[in-house]
Amino acid sequence: MLTSLSLAALAFLPSANALVRKDGVGRLPALGWNSWNAFGCDVNSTKIMTAANEIVNLGLKDLGYEYVNIDDCWSVENTRNSTTQRIIPDTSKFPDGISGIADQVHQLGLKVGIYSSAGETTCAGYPASLGYEQVDAEAFAEWGIDYLKYDNCGVPSNWKDQYAACVPSSSTDGANGTCPDLSDPAPAGYDWTQSKTFTRYTAMRDALLAQSRTILYSLCDWGQADVNTWGNETGNSWRMSEDIGANWDRISLIANENSFKMNYVGFWGHPDPDMLEVGNGDLTAEENRAHFALWAIMKSPLIIGTALDSISDANLAILKNKYLIEFNQDPIVGRSAHPYKWGYNPDWTFDSDHPAEYWSGPSSTLKGTLVLMLNSENVTSTRTAVWKEVPELKHHNAYRVIDAWSGKNLGCVKKQYSASLASHDASVLVVKEAC
Repeated sequence: MLTSLSLAALAFLPSANALVRKDGVGRLPALGWNSWNAFGCDVNSTKIMTAANEIVNLGLKDLGYEYVNIDDCWSVENTRNSTTQRIIPDTSKFPDGISGIADQVHQLGLKVGIYSSAGETTCAGYPASLGYEQVDAEAFAEWGIDYLKYDNCGVPSNWKDQYAACVPSSSTDGANGTCPDLSDPAPAGYDWTQSKTFTRYTAMRDALLAQSRTILYSLCDWGQADVNTWGNETGNSWRMSEDIGANWDRISLIANENSFKMNYVGFWGHPDPDMLEVGNGDLTAEENRAHFALWAIMKSPLIIGTALDSISDANLAILKNKYLIEFNQDPIVGRSAHPYKWGYNPDWTFDSDHPAEYWSGPSSTLKGTLVLMLNSENVTSTRTAVWKEVPELKHHNAYRVIDAWSGKNLGCVKKQYSASLASHDASVLVVKEAC
C-alpha cells in the first residue's frame, strides 16, 4: 500500500504551469464558509462574525475550515472613491470597513475572503474589477484579505469571447456532454488562452501576484472558455459549472458533469462544483450526505453555505465527517477519487439524473482506499462494491472495512460489500489492509 501511495503522489505533483503559492496556500482544496447561499445580499458584519465564531465554537476550525468569505453586496452601489478609485465598503453593513472585519476574523485564527467579478458590475449590480484589477488587488491586500472569489457577471460586449464553449447543463445536451445546439462553437483545437475570458481572469491573477500578501484565487467563470484547460495556471480553483442550487436535481447535474473532469484534479488546482448546500432548501438527510460526500471525494473546495448558528446536529455531523475531510485534505495524494463503474448506466454515460455511482481513490491519511456507492434512483435500492472491480483493491479477496458515516468497524469483509440505500443516499467505506 505504501508503495502504491508513493507512486500516486508522484503522479500528481503540480504541473509545470500550476499556480504555486507561498506557505502552501491553494495546494489543497479550500475549506471554509461563504455568505451567499445562506443570506444572498443580506450580508453584514454581524452575520460574518457569527459565522466566524461558530466555525470555532462548533469545532469546524479544528478540522481545517478556515476561510470566512464575504460574497456579493458588501460595497456601496454604483460608485468608486473619486480619489483612489477603490471600491467603497458599505459602512451601514460593515461599520469598521472590510479591514475591520478582517482584523476580527484574524483574531480568531481564521482567514477572510472577499468577492468581485471580472466585469464592470457584480452579479447583484455592485462595482466590479474589470479594468481596476491592480487597484482592487492592492485594496484587498491592504485590508487583509486572504481569498478572492472572482465571478463572471457584468461583462461588456467588447469583452465577450469570439467563440462559445460547451458547458453542459442537462442530459439533453447530448451523449457525453456535447452541446449540439451551441452557437458559434470554437473550431477544433482552438487555444482558449487566446480568449478574452482568459485575459480577464489572468489580469486579476497577475494583480494578486504583485501584492506582498498571498491571496487564494478562486475563479468563478461558470465553466466557460474551456477553463479546465487553463484554470490550473490561473487560479487555485475554478468553477467548472453554472451555479449550484439547494435541490437534488442541480446537485446531481453538477456531480455528473464534474465526474468527467477528475483528471484535472491535483495539488494546487481543483475544479470547483460550487459551494455546499448542506442544510439548505428541501434536501433530504440522504441528499445532504451524498452531496457532501461527492464534493469531498472529488477534492472540491468545501465551502459551507448555510447559517451555522442554526444548523442541525445531523447536518453539522455531515460537515465534520473526519474520514471525508481527511481524504479531501490528503497532503501526500493529490488525485481525487475517480468513478470506476457508472452503475445505473453503462460506463462513461453523461446523465444529469444518474451520475457515476461507484467511486474509489487511494488515501495516505486514511491508510487505505475510500470507496463510495451512490443510489441515484428515486427509490431505495441496493449497491454492491465488488473488491475485484475496484482498481486499488483487485489484488486481494478480503479487506478490513470501516463505515465512514457511523465509524463502525465492519471487520474482515470478503469479496464484496452490499448496502441498501435510500433514494439519493451514498455509502462511504474506508477499506484498509487485506485480511
